[in-house]
Amino acid sequence: MDISALAGNPRLKELLSQREGGRGLSHAYLISGPVGSGRHTLARLLAQAMLCQGANKPCGQCGPCKKVAAGIHPDVIIAAGDGDKPISVDQVRSLRADAYVRPNEGERKIYLLEGADRMNAAAQNAMLKLLEEGPEYAAFLLLAENAGAVLQTVRSRCEELSLTPVNPKEALTWLEGRFPQKSREELQKAALDCQGLLGRAVEALEGGGEASRERSALARRLCDAMTGTDEAVLFEASMVLDKLGKEELPRFLDELEVQLGTRAAQGGDRKRLLQGVELVRTLRGAARLNANPGQLAGWLCAGMFCPD
Repeated sequence: MDISALAGNPRLKELLSQREGGRGLSHAYLISGPVGSGRHTLARLLAQAMLCQGANKPCGQCGPCKKVAAGIHPDVIIAAGDGDKPISVDQVRSLRADAYVRPNEGERKIYLLEGADRMNAAAQNAMLKLLEEGPEYAAFLLLAENAGAVLQTVRSRCEELSLTPVNPKEALTWLEGRFPQKSREELQKAALDCQGLLGRAVEALEGGGEASRERSALARRLCDAMTGTDEAVLFEASMVLDKLGKEELPRFLDELEVQLGTRAAQGGDRKRLLQGVELVRTLRGAARLNANPGQLAGWLCAGMFCPD
């Protein structure tokens, strides 16, 4: 199996390179890693390999591979929650019923579940039953930021694939191939700022649209408050955390960390800026464990003014 399109992660690549596509792959994978680490890229490559009609899977050139890449293959079903809500137990039950309808075109029918770590216990237990009793042609790709938030009973039925950030050199090489029209300086900056998460670099180089610009502006305001000495100003700025959805919160914290790190590199109160970086990393970990956003705001204020 060829997954060279995935950047970095040499051990994972070595593991999967020994597998054949189609039925040679497992019926269930838990793909974990932070936002921008390549979870969707890996899921797409696995789906292509399962459905590929070429000799070297995934070939990327056959009809099924092209359909998966375009998001139009009828045997690849994406399940996601409604807005900020995770996948519900009713959705899982619906998937269970659909799984017993045979594939339309390929040998396998693939279900990609977004935010598996955010599903409640009832939904995960319903998923467990599907993993144990589903038809042999059904395959499940569970995507999660935090694999530890997935029930152990579910994890034990999946092969776990954990993605890690790539180093700056690998990031730069990958970005040069993806954005040949960008200058060397732009690519180098993106490779360093993304902290090994290529999805973040892609968003930065593509502009990210209005949502990205708004996120950057809000993070800049909070960054200003964190580097200041006015507790009231920081408290007010930190209230943005309480207004962010569960999907947006990690992206915002990533942007905030980048801005703090950039300022530390450029000068200023380096000790306080690095203190802020460490605090944001702690908050991101708590967010992945579903900590209340309001609690994160209080934690941020206390951490900046009462570090001891």
